[in-house]
Amino acid sequence: MWSLLGKNSIAYSEDLSLRPSRAETGDFLTRYTIADAAAKAAPGIVNITVDVGIRNVFMARSSGSGSIIQSDGTILTNAHVVAEAGRGSHSGKIVVTLHDGRTFTGELVCFDMITDIAVVKIKSKAPLPTVKIGSSRKLRAGEWVIAVGSPLHLQNTVTAGIISAVERKSSEIGLHGATTDYIQTDAAINQACLQGNSGGPLLNMDGEVIGINTIKAMAADGVSFAIPIDTAVKVMNQLKKHGHVVRPWLGIKMLELTEAIIDQLKDRDPSFPNVSKGVLVPQVIPGSPAEKGGLRPGDVIVEFDGKPIDSVSQIVDLLGDKVGVSFKVVVKRAYGKQATLIVVPEEATP
Repeated sequence: MWSLLGKNSIAYSEDLSLRPSRAETGDFLTRYTIADAAAKAAPGIVNITVDVGIRNVFMARSSGSGSIIQSDGTILTNAHVVAEAGRGSHSGKIVVTLHDGRTFTGELVCFDMITDIAVVKIKSKAPLPTVKIGSSRKLRAGEWVIAVGSPLHLQNTVTAGIISAVERKSSEIGLHGATTDYIQTDAAINQACLQGNSGGPLLNMDGEVIGINTIKAMAADGVSFAIPIDTAVKVMNQLKKHGHVVRPWLGIKMLELTEAIIDQLKDRDPSFPNVSKGVLVPQVIPGSPAEKGGLRPGDVIVEFDGKPIDSVSQIVDLLGDKVGVSFKVVVKRAYGKQATLIVVPEEATP
């Protein structure tokens, strides 16, 4: 793992612009690849500080990082970094420090604590430098990644590592209230409540943002998690459009079926549907859209909106922010029975 601390480290890498790019040399792991990628993104990465006054002497200042994603000063960060700026009449003041040292007062536009995404806005007379948004859709375990942020208020700190896993379920890391999948990485991310580098970007080797650094495992080193950028952008767009995240509600509990789970269920009940994958519905809430559509406890969802299903996240992605829209759901039931149902989700209440 490499660690480049301080503004001068990144500024030095910018002096390497005359060197051949890795595309020109054909050598992926060149000496300067990490420095070049970090330097490319650095001007659009900011430090975010929230001063909350003397209301809480144990939390006088929180700090994190963020990325300028639009030249008008729109910044993407974690909700936990700036949440204290939006809590009642004693809310804190957001101070945003750019890579070049300029400071701005930030406005908390909107945030969602469940996905831990927030949008902050700063005003500048001139267009501001931005990061380049990549895609998290085709990431693979083993790819090199770079985390940039401001741990311990050390702005422009760069750490590097690899993607340890993709689509890590929130339930696997103890976040049972969330529905987001995470990118797991061994690049160092510090989520200390006062001085972490969470909220900053996780970059690929082209300097593109592929994730938002969010949390680290407290019980182990080298285990950190980032929100995939595709998810973060979807949440941001909903926040900007609706002021909140629209979450369709079906009124069911869902369990992803693995081979081991299927074997256990068949041992307990020989009539269990003959499936190799799918999502089990162990509970249906009375009066819910799912019950109205005909879903029953014990159903296995094998197709949703015309797509084969093997994970809960697929259903969540297909639902998106669609409320009041009809979805065709194919389920398998006991004794080899199959049913095609129509379910119309409602908006979940906060």
